[in-house]
Amino acid sequence: MNERSLIHTDIDFDRDGRQVSELHLPHSPHTDAWGVMPIPIAVIKNGSGPTVLMEGGNHGDEYEGPIVLGRIIRDLDPAEIRGRLIIIPAINIPAVLAGQRTSPVDGLNFNRCFPGDPHGSMTQQIVHYVHSVLFPLADAFVDLHSGGSSLDILPSAVVEPSDNPDLMAKTLDAVQAFGATYTVVLNNLGDPRTSTASAVENGLITVGTELGRGGAVSLDSIELAERGVRNVLKHLGLMEGEPNGPRDDERNLVCVPGSDGYVYAPAAGVYEPLHEKGALVEKGELAGMVHFLDDPGRPPVEAHYRSSGRLYARRQPGRVARGNCVGVVVVAYRGS
Repeated sequence: MNERSLIHTDIDFDRDGRQVSELHLPHSPHTDAWGVMPIPIAVIKNGSGPTVLMEGGNHGDEYEGPIVLGRIIRDLDPAEIRGRLIIIPAINIPAVLAGQRTSPVDGLNFNRCFPGDPHGSMTQQIVHYVHSVLFPLADAFVDLHSGGSSLDILPSAVVEPSDNPDLMAKTLDAVQAFGATYTVVLNNLGDPRTSTASAVENGLITVGTELGRGGAVSLDSIELAERGVRNVLKHLGLMEGEPNGPRDDERNLVCVPGSDGYVYAPAAGVYEPLHEKGALVEKGELAGMVHFLDDPGRPPVEAHYRSSGRLYARRQPGRVARGNCVGVVVVAYRGS
């Protein structure tokens, strides 16, 4: 898609130093004839070197990424790096301001809209800018996600797999440099519309995360994200020093075993999980039960695991609709 984006900014992507400004997306709702939707952006540059694009707020109910990237914008001295950081800490700004997964403007999930549309809805236009303007400037992409409102998840770094063996090797090295105890190979069942899938398709070394839980702010995940981002910058050569994290014998390289790794609510009601996240579970074992609080004489409906492994993520809110994800199981990754 080669059509020009309508988004504009006063940022000079080639200028050394720190710039903190906004992307301006023309926005004309009922209350404003010629307004814009301002999206925060910062560029920190010092000389020549790799360019790393860092994104938070892809989903508006995931808070660790925006918090950590805001700290980097405020605290990082340009002299500490050799290269360029492009930081968009709250890319899906309408959803971030609303504290919800999807945009309240058009109802779309930012992370299911790539490559976007320069003349589409607000979410599609922002996605198009990331895909067509920012990705071509970058050598690597860091996309900080959390469990959001619906999942309690093991804090982890995430690999978006690639069919290119060289890119896959570089991506795996960068993700493991992040320094999480769990590194998860996760491709969203092959969905190409995510930011990380699009970045990999564009040849970028891509580091994802899943941090935090239940729409809250996790102190442990904040600490992991701050250390992990700096670890990746060291690994990629933008900062001096060696990455630090768990010992090799404390690391776990895992993956979701396809569709069998997911457990879905079999009915609408209130879900009672039977295992804490991190538990080892068996295929066919009872994962939980959906209760019908308005019909106490009705037996609960059971949900079962379809794969043995470790419980990576678990439903956070009790109330579920049929088809909601209530559990995700991971197994050891053996390569493609």
